[in-house]
Parts: sequence; structure tokens; C-alpha cells
Amino acid sequence: MNRLHVEASGTTRARPDAVWALLADASSYSRWGPWDASGYDAADEQPAGGPGAVRRLRYGRTVTVERLVDVEPGRRMSYTVIGGLPVRNYFAEVRLTPVAEGTRVDWAADFDRTVLGRLVHRKLRSLYPEIVSRLITAADADDSVVPSTGDHV
Repeated sequence: MNRLHVEASGTTRARPDAVWALLADASSYSRWGPWDASGYDAADEQPAGGPGAVRRLRYGRTVTVERLVDVEPGRRMSYTVIGGLPVRNYFAEVRLTPVAEGTRVDWAADFDRTVLGRLVHRKLRSLYPEIVSRLITAADADDSVVPSTGDHV
């Protein structure tokens, strides 16, 4: 079966550890991202932010349930969608790469090409760039994460 793909990238002036602080805590996603509410599954026995942890993100009337698959603090995280979106075999990864200007953020997902998956794909093609843009804006807004250039007014 063919797969559908969405991705977005951008660069922030913030250091990878500062960007990671925003990514690692799902309860903060509703403060910087497009979600109305976000957090971890209260019944989950896995450590929040670690592999196996279950996150819930509400966007409008849709509550997406995700399970973290792999986490390399400060570098990358991967997750699957286990509920809420009508998609099959959804796998996403967020990568942070240090660059001279700060940190490059790459966020991508693949899932099965189904009728409903195509509808989700259409929405995610516009939502992923918004998510990355908002993450970068939040990271850039925190003066403590921007490397000093000595040029303060």
C-alpha cells in the first residue's frame, strides 16, 4: 500500500536543548502550538515524555492520542497515532539539528494511503508548517535561549 507523507522544517535561533524543552513536555503544546489542550494520559504508567508515554492533543473537536516510540533527548523523538485520527500506521519523527544559526527543526510523518487518510493528509499539509512555525516562534521568543551576539539595544 502507498504511503502519504507530510513534513515541515525551519530554523530557530534557540539552542537544541531549549527547543527540546518545548517538545519534551506535551502539556506545553497548547501554549505554543495550535492545540486547544494538550497533556499526558492520566492512566498511563510510562514516564511522561519517555518511550511508551501516551499524549493527548485536542485540536477543535478532535483529540489525537499518540504514543512515544523513541526519544533521544535534545535530538529526536518519534511517535505513532493510536487514536483520534482516522489514519493507519501513522509514524512521525521530530529531529533537532544544531546549525550555526541555532537549531534546525524537521518534523515529518508517514501513514497509509486510505480514503480517510487522504482527508487527514490534506489538513496536515497545512497544519505541519504551522506547528513548526509556532515552535520556532516560541523558541525565539525566549530571550534565555537566544545566543548573545553582544548587540543589545
